[in-house]
Amino acid sequence: MVSPRLPGQVVVGVSGANWSSPALGRPLCVNGTPWILHLLEECVDNPWEYCSVILGLVSMCCFLLSTFPQVLEAYRNGRVEKAMSFGFLFFIFTGDLTNFVGCYLTRQLPIQVVAGVFYLITDLVIISQFLYYKIKNSSSRKSPVLKWLCFTWCGASTIALLAVPKLLLGSGGSSADSQSPTTSESMTMSGYVLGYLASVFYLTSRFPQICKNFQRQSTEGVSYTMFTLAMLGNGAYGLSVIVVLPALKGSKRTFIIKHLAWLISCMGVFVLDGFVTAQFVMYRKNCPAKSRTPLRVNEVEPLLCEEEDEEEVELSALQDANRTLGRRDGPPSGDGTAQSGQTDVFLKRQEAEM
Repeated sequence: MVSPRLPGQVVVGVSGANWSSPALGRPLCVNGTPWILHLLEECVDNPWEYCSVILGLVSMCCFLLSTFPQVLEAYRNGRVEKAMSFGFLFFIFTGDLTNFVGCYLTRQLPIQVVAGVFYLITDLVIISQFLYYKIKNSSSRKSPVLKWLCFTWCGASTIALLAVPKLLLGSGGSSADSQSPTTSESMTMSGYVLGYLASVFYLTSRFPQICKNFQRQSTEGVSYTMFTLAMLGNGAYGLSVIVVLPALKGSKRTFIIKHLAWLISCMGVFVLDGFVTAQFVMYRKNCPAKSRTPLRVNEVEPLLCEEEDEEEVELSALQDANRTLGRRDGPPSGDGTAQSGQTDVFLKRQEAEM
């Protein structure tokens, strides 16, 4: 099973069988799983190979969905240029591009070519989003032209990339038949070299983002779901290669050596994503948590105390004013009934308001 983002392997069953129809000079797959035969053109007739195929498909699905959480996070945050490293996005795009060219040169299955195109589309979307917010946030005024330019670029790129698989797959069969064995072998070797190069790009992509998080001492604006899906994808791919070893009919040593570069790459990326996970844990306290701040109900008591203090000050000021009037106009008549009357009126008014 070919890794979704590491396409340098040969697209044959791990037991060496790739039987699609008798017209191709190959025997029929009698005991194989029908849906795997039609989808992947692999004859899977034992549980180990079946588990390997399922894990490979899980890996592909994880990689297909890994970019969307970061796109949503960038849309909510609006500061993706401060959170994401452009080196991370650049190396991912370069790896996917070499992945796609390697798929074509090694004549991979249509599902793998389409998946490679989908990776490139999502890469262009997230890079365009990065550049859009970078220009927008650095500008002092809003420009609607920038938004429409970004949408136009993403739409045109998507349409162009969607047309690529049809052109390549339509001309792939005739060109492969007309090529000489030497040319075909050289193209296959070039595809393997690009597969190894893609592995290096994927492995290198994590270092700029790790350094970016370390410099900021924060992971705000970065989606951890993206790295979680990448870890699941790489882990599932590694398991898909290892779990099939008991069913191998050939040399296990040759099989391991053949897949060693991709195993090192996916396991290396898995470990580096573990470092990113540690950064999310360490820098979690540095991220603002506005939504997690609980409401303090006990704030009611200090507010009531402040109101009582204001009433006491107002009452004291009224009593002082009455005393001042009493000294200025002479001794009050009676036993201070006027002053006490005014005080009683004020107290009744306060009780009515309460």
